[in-house]
Amino acid sequence: MKLYQLFQIIWTTSAFLLIVLVLLHSPKGDGLGGIGGQAQLFTSTKSAETTLNRITWALSITFIAITVVLSAGWVN
Repeated sequence: MKLYQLFQIIWTTSAFLLIVLVLLHSPKGDGLGGIGGQAQLFTSTKSAETTLNRITWALSITFIAITVVLSAGWVN
């Protein structure tokens, strides 16, 4: 497996996970997080939102950075 293919796999995975995490966010309710008891995995709603925010930001930065690297052609 080449480095370029590895970047593409990470890029695709981060895009999919970003979509899922954005759907799990809920500013004023359970959102899709209420399905299947996801909201009960954390001790409080505030810690759940904080954790989702941190993971979403990390994935966003990863996605954007890999997008720049792939589009600039820095990896062959």
